[in-house]
Amino acid sequence: MLSSQKLRTQFLDFFRQKKHKIIPSASIIPENDPTVLFTTAGMHPLVPFLSGEPHPQGKRLANFQKCIRTGDIERVGNQWHLTFFEMLGNWSLGDYFKKEAIEFSIEFLTNSNWLGLDKNRISISCFVGDKDAPKDTQSAQYWKRAGIPTERIYFFPKSDNWWGPAGKTGPCGPDTEMFFDSGKPYCKKGPGKKFGSQCNPSCDCGKFVEIWNDVFMEYNKKANGQYEKLRQKNVDTGMGLERTIAVLEKKDSVFETDLLKPIFDSVQQLSNKKEKSSLHSQRIVTDHIRSAVFILGDERGIIPNNTDQGYVLRRLIRRTIRHGKLLGIEKNFCAEIGKTVLKRFKDIYPELEKNRETVLQELEKEEKRFKQTLEKGTQLLQKQIQLAKKENQKKLDSKTVFDLYQSFGFPLEMTQEIARENGLKVDETAFQKQLKEHQVLSKKGAAQRFTGGLADHSTAVLRLHTATHLLNAALQQVLGKQVNQRGSNITSERLRFDFHHAEKVTPEQLKKVESLVNQKIKEGLAVKMEIMSFQKAQKLGAMAEFGGKYGAKVKVYSIWNPKTKEVFSRELCGGPHVTNTKELGHFKIKKEQSVAAGIRRIKAILE
Repeated sequence: MLSSQKLRTQFLDFFRQKKHKIIPSASIIPENDPTVLFTTAGMHPLVPFLSGEPHPQGKRLANFQKCIRTGDIERVGNQWHLTFFEMLGNWSLGDYFKKEAIEFSIEFLTNSNWLGLDKNRISISCFVGDKDAPKDTQSAQYWKRAGIPTERIYFFPKSDNWWGPAGKTGPCGPDTEMFFDSGKPYCKKGPGKKFGSQCNPSCDCGKFVEIWNDVFMEYNKKANGQYEKLRQKNVDTGMGLERTIAVLEKKDSVFETDLLKPIFDSVQQLSNKKEKSSLHSQRIVTDHIRSAVFILGDERGIIPNNTDQGYVLRRLIRRTIRHGKLLGIEKNFCAEIGKTVLKRFKDIYPELEKNRETVLQELEKEEKRFKQTLEKGTQLLQKQIQLAKKENQKKLDSKTVFDLYQSFGFPLEMTQEIARENGLKVDETAFQKQLKEHQVLSKKGAAQRFTGGLADHSTAVLRLHTATHLLNAALQQVLGKQVNQRGSNITSERLRFDFHHAEKVTPEQLKKVESLVNQKIKEGLAVKMEIMSFQKAQKLGAMAEFGGKYGAKVKVYSIWNPKTKEVFSRELCGGPHVTNTKELGHFKIKKEQSVAAGIRRIKAILE
């Protein structure tokens, strides 16, 4: 039996032999990138390096990365979809390209020294080409040389075989995907099937399971939607740990792997339901609690609130509670399942155990808060039921049903059940229409809101990124050395900086910080980058983000006066930055506030 830990080890050992440096998993809360709420893939923390910045560990990298994707949240509950997952990945930053990447992939998958999969059960998809990029016949040729016959190589459009960018702009390119034949029979959907009349890897019938994805990043998508060639060609691969283990172990779903089964078993034991009809809700609770624990326990941990990552976290926990109710779990259970998650992953991700108290407290608090909200929603529902009966209505008002879902977290099934007990029906078609309209508006709002980020190397973003370093150093001088960065977020319009500080920052202190930053801007300090060992950076007193994970080699940016040799700021950072502080303009703090216990936030601009 191949455990998840053995697969992680094998993957890293394989690429270590191929001269890759192993880098740590980054936070699932992206730094300086407002284009997405969470780290969605292993490439996400590497965006500056994919765009040409030198990586301190070199041009060949590999790791396993914790990821969150919420785009398919409604599909969680089936065999394969998850909100939180781990991604095994390897990268070439301007080094090898398609030929070597494909050779590495087929060797790791099929060689008996590694995974030893049957090559006859592997199918491949490549990019079919369009107005932006040509058909990827080159990858297909390399797969043929590797022993995959033409009949098992498929060509699909961007929707299936193009990766990135994570936001509106940034590195991207065609990909080639590897699918393993699960052994299930071909589906019988017949002519008219997506991309052909026969069952193929584009089907979602479960016969073909995607296990690896090689992305060939040779383009940069610009804000106007056009694609330009990158300065360097990159390879970015992703192998989903949960799916791969399920395939190798011949499991019917990811929930039967050693990664998720202990959690699933805890949920099933609490619900005391083993019938097939309960499977969907049990899987949702399993996935969502695991996701919530990883968000709460992250080194840049977020707590439930009504904005950004905190909103997603709240939604996950509340969706968990709703499905727990459908499973007949009446007592508070989130923290109890959370303990199972912590036990399962604490050795792999030490930050979870470090933040154990916060994780369990926040799960408990949110569950109690939501149950109070449910009580209020129940009162509203009873009023509407009485009103409908009084007016001899046979259906509940569809707006009420949607408001209960949106504002109070009532699942449609719960409203239907209570309505049915009172001799009323729910217009499900009207509800789904309102829900779809709401989702469209939400997506439009998010698309308008998140722009810029370090994938965008515009002057405005680079200036604000450099100003963040000045702000960090100024805060330490004014408030004390205990101030420590807890994350930052940059758009082309403003910077946002989170830091440890137990008290509210006074207006006088903010004024001192602002003045000190502007003083250093006027002095025209130089900005230089050096690559050094992590130990040397520590000896030099370079600031590092609280809870951040760093490799053996790091990039250190110093803001200093070359004449006097005085260093104002020295930080570990991936870059990029401007070369002199005179390029920044006037620094102005717009807002300072508390965002969590002991965590403050500053928003500032450059004028």
